[in-house]
Amino acid sequence: MKLANNLDKPQAAGDPASERSRQATALLEETQIFKDYQKAFRKATGLPLGIRPIQSYENALSGQADENEFCKLMGRTNVGCANCLKMQEQLEQEAGLEPKSLHCFAGLCDTAVPIRVGDQLIAFLQTGQILLHQPNEQEFSQTTKQILKWGSEVNLKHLQEAYFNTKVLDRGQYEAMIALLSTFAEHLATISNSIAVEESDADPMLVANAKKYIQDRYQEQLSLDDAAKAVNASTRHFCKVFKQATGITFTDYLARVRVEKAKTMLTNLNLRVSEIAFEVGFDSISQFNRSFKRVAGHTPTEYRRLKARAG
Repeated sequence: MKLANNLDKPQAAGDPASERSRQATALLEETQIFKDYQKAFRKATGLPLGIRPIQSYENALSGQADENEFCKLMGRTNVGCANCLKMQEQLEQEAGLEPKSLHCFAGLCDTAVPIRVGDQLIAFLQTGQILLHQPNEQEFSQTTKQILKWGSEVNLKHLQEAYFNTKVLDRGQYEAMIALLSTFAEHLATISNSIAVEESDADPMLVANAKKYIQDRYQEQLSLDDAAKAVNASTRHFCKVFKQATGITFTDYLARVRVEKAKTMLTNLNLRVSEIAFEVGFDSISQFNRSFKRVAGHTPTEYRRLKARAG
């Protein structure tokens, strides 16, 4: 079907934004804070919680311990799987700026919460597979008619049992859970930039040396040619290897390092924003403000205000 063909397009896999998103998602999934929050969320709500990259349209809840049994049974059928993928695609299209909830053909609700770093969408938190009203025979009858119309082979007795055992939540209660996930998504966005500039044991030697060079000299006026020369590589080769390993360009990485340094300095209220801008290597206040907002989602002044209010 058309959806499957779109998902199989090779250019999607090579898209720079989706590649960066997959790398960011993989790193965030391995952080202890995500694992701890996921465990606590599941225990408190009984709902699954997953994280998935953009442009994947995969169901991040599939295969999880808390996966809804009805969804699991439908996922084993070709048509059920295709409809689920279509819903994931629609969720992504509508949840770019704020959380979005959609209902599948059977009335179950799924929600995607965007994780944004500055103006960039990097991933989604996903939960759901619940009903926001008590299941009834009439709705299940309509659901089975649709399934039979599709020609799907599924044990209707097991499906009925799973449907009526689906977790039911009050709408207000569910919306409160999504609000909590939105706050957590903001926190993940903050730490994702810190992760991006950390050294990794998996980095090629050229990249590891370049990262150390940048960390040591971020206050200076560094150029791409300077960095390539410092690690004994041609500029072209350096660009290619560095972006493959980090998912971002040298210029973007340097800006992120400088922003992370600036974040720490902004907690010192005795330092002026202009002082901090030049101290971490930016050429001007306007360049500092633009880079900081792009990476952190706030201007330096806004970030300082938020930090002071929080602590």
